[in-house]
Amino acid sequence: MRIGEAWRLKWTDLDFEAGTIRVNEPEKNSNPRIFKLSNKLTAMLNALPRTSERVFGQVLRTSVYSTFCDQRRRLAKKLQNPRLLQISFHTLRHWKATTEYHRTRDILYVKQMLGHKSITNTLIYTQLISFESDEYSSAVAKTLDEARKLVEVGFEYVTDIDSSKLFRKRK
Repeated sequence: MRIGEAWRLKWTDLDFEAGTIRVNEPEKNSNPRIFKLSNKLTAMLNALPRTSERVFGQVLRTSVYSTFCDQRRRLAKKLQNPRLLQISFHTLRHWKATTEYHRTRDILYVKQMLGHKSITNTLIYTQLISFESDEYSSAVAKTLDEARKLVEVGFEYVTDIDSSKLFRKRK
């Protein structure tokens, strides 16, 4: 979601039982959407104090941005990598869109995830990066249950060899 959308989240937008978050106030004329939360993020959000109707209502937006810039500057200096100074909140949105497209190969899913009304906007976000040089972990499944378990933990089917199925997952 966009930083402004996260900033406007209300406690009523969170469903801790279902583990979801709903963007009811999308920016830039986007579509409302629902995201699945990880257990870790659900626990972190649940631990926040509820002192206003908004989830991040007590923190000044400028202080969040200032803290982000300070941390980014420290990390760039520590790692001696000035390119880190180019990272913004919006960069993370581009990264998520690109990795989700690479993972799913489904541009319509990414369009829905970003809340775009036009596929043209989504194509800007999914900058198709060549991941060919990446390393993979591989696994073999001999039964349907083994194959199902591999898919559930993120492995993708590659091919059949003899009576086994070969799967891979990017490291």
